[in-house]
Amino acid sequence: MDNVKLAIIYYSSTGTNYQLARWAEEGGKAAGAEVKVLKVPELAPREAVESNPAWQAHLEETKDVPEVRLDDLDWADAMIFSMPTRFGNLPAQLKQFLDTTGGLWFNGKLVNKVVSGMSSANNPHGGQEATVKALYTTMMHWGAIIAAPGYTDPVTFTSGGNPYGTSVTVDQDGNMQEDVQEAVKHQAKRTVTIASWVKQGQS
Repeated sequence: MDNVKLAIIYYSSTGTNYQLARWAEEGGKAAGAEVKVLKVPELAPREAVESNPAWQAHLEETKDVPEVRLDDLDWADAMIFSMPTRFGNLPAQLKQFLDTTGGLWFNGKLVNKVVSGMSSANNPHGGQEATVKALYTTMMHWGAIIAAPGYTDPVTFTSGGNPYGTSVTVDQDGNMQEDVQEAVKHQAKRTVTIASWVKQGQS
């Protein structure tokens, strides 16, 4: 059987979710997956980006990261999404991309994809759980299989304890307040493992 194809799709304005995506890439590859790291296109007005030096710097630093396309969703057996919270919901950039997937959905191309989500916010109760669950609402409409980390490994407890998907608190200087690296890797490995079971069952 071919290796699981894992698409890690992220939106990041100043770099937190890009780092989560890179750790997920490490976990996915360690589990034997073929991995693509893909960014969601930036939609914010130029003046908004330029008013925040960290935002502008990150956009420049990641200019060579490929942008996600609908073909990537068709290609993938599994997907991990990583995004900051926006008032307890998805950032507009990611939501806009998801809203373009209707053709794939209509043709049954997203059924049984294995999906998982991660998030970040500026305080411990800033909407991380709500954001991941908002993502999962769309995934249920797809007919996807949600691979939440739950409490399947002790690392979940040492990284903040979010069973829906690894999440992290980031201070005003961009520093992560919890050590989530191993939790992200575990979530990626779990996603790939479940996708391998699905792929084997379908074949």
